Amino acid sequence: MKLFQQLLVAPAALGLMAPMAANAADLNLNGVSDYSASSEEVKSISQFSDLYPTDWAYQALTNLAERHGCVAATPNGSISRYEAAALLNKCLSEVAQVTEEERRLINEFAPELAVIKGRVDSLEGTVGEFEAGQFSGTTKLSGSTKFVIGGVDGVTDKEAVTFNYDTQIALTSSFTGEDLLKTVIRSGNFSNSDPFGKDGDAFLETAFANDLEIHRSFYQFPVGDSLTATVGAVVRQDDMLGVWPSSYPGDAILDVLTVAGASAAYPLTMGSGAGLTWTNENISATVAFVSENGSDASKGVLTDEGSDDVTAQLAWVGDNFTVAAAYTSADAGNKTNTANKDDYDAWGLSGVYDLDNGVSISAGMGWKTPDKEDDAGNIEDETTWTIGVVWSDFGVEGNNLGVAVGTAEGHRDDSGYDDPLAYEVYYSMAVSDSVTVTPSLFTIEKDGADDITGGLVKTTFSF
Repeated sequence: MKLFQQLLVAPAALGLMAPMAANAADLNLNGVSDYSASSEEVKSISQFSDLYPTDWAYQALTNLAERHGCVAATPNGSISRYEAAALLNKCLSEVAQVTEEERRLINEFAPELAVIKGRVDSLEGTVGEFEAGQFSGTTKLSGSTKFVIGGVDGVTDKEAVTFNYDTQIALTSSFTGEDLLKTVIRSGNFSNSDPFGKDGDAFLETAFANDLEIHRSFYQFPVGDSLTATVGAVVRQDDMLGVWPSSYPGDAILDVLTVAGASAAYPLTMGSGAGLTWTNENISATVAFVSENGSDASKGVLTDEGSDDVTAQLAWVGDNFTVAAAYTSADAGNKTNTANKDDYDAWGLSGVYDLDNGVSISAGMGWKTPDKEDDAGNIEDETTWTIGVVWSDFGVEGNNLGVAVGTAEGHRDDSGYDDPLAYEVYYSMAVSDSVTVTPSLFTIEKDGADDITGGLVKTTFSF
């Protein structure tokens, strides 16, 4: 690092300077601290006293300020040496190469710059100690908050516009450089019974209706060169899969269009679980187990009363495409061996193909067979499918357009059944690296009822 860069510190050092004597031996550290607390900013060097307009350094600082535009006004009065040093630091902190006059100023005020640097280094060290005391060096924090404002037409007494949020904060840690401990904290104020909620007619992927909770808690680690194990007290099915065979959506809207066309094979069950993934060049194979009632002592893991899902996935990952087959067996804790919509076997075949022009096409199909059928209760064989397309950098770099169509629910082979579909279109606009705004329109067909149409604007803040 160049000498002048070592001497110059961040412009924040200006807040450490207060009116004081010109002699470094007389520096009042209490005055420095008091001035720091005041958080004053340098607006004009006419605020200062001690260095006079007849001094060469005064004239040089005036030229420096005008050349770099680092103060609001040129000097018209005296200033102190420490205030001059603070101004010098402010003007040259981002300069790659100094002039001979600027180098002379650096040499002239080297003792004062050194005092400033020592004080700031001490503050940075204190901040570093604080941060180190809170998290390990391998822990990273990230998160997002999503605001959703929108509404639907076609749901009796539930057509008002709503404004909701969904916030997730993720902490990831590594202890060996190859493992991962992940904890996710989540909170949202959606209502499960509203159209956008989990039990609603237009369930959104981002709709979360619980108070603050631990939403994920799992650990992944390598077992040899080709195996990765996952174990967690709160883990979701897709956290353990070696491949997710879809790139739609880039910005999720309707939940029913986000499960690779095979909602029964990819139920995204959450609970206590463990999984093992083997990879070898283009091949990925996963076996995963999730117990939805694993934390409940009255039901537990691998009991007749507990709801357990087992998933096997085999995938091929090429240069610009991915295809995967999945099988899931779910028992729903069904001890009575009667018809239950969540007691089934399911298959899924899904894939994604990326074109060279930034277009990604995802498609998938799924088949579900209940353990026991009940035609009167609509518990019978079902099929699902989805096709989604995402255009990256559509119109403006960083903006994405997405369009999808798929089954609104599992289609049954019943006479008079309407085979309802769901449609959506969204346009994700990158306001900045951390903020996106996504307007969307959608339609959901209902069997034997009026269609539901809706619109929303989702704003995502990533941090």
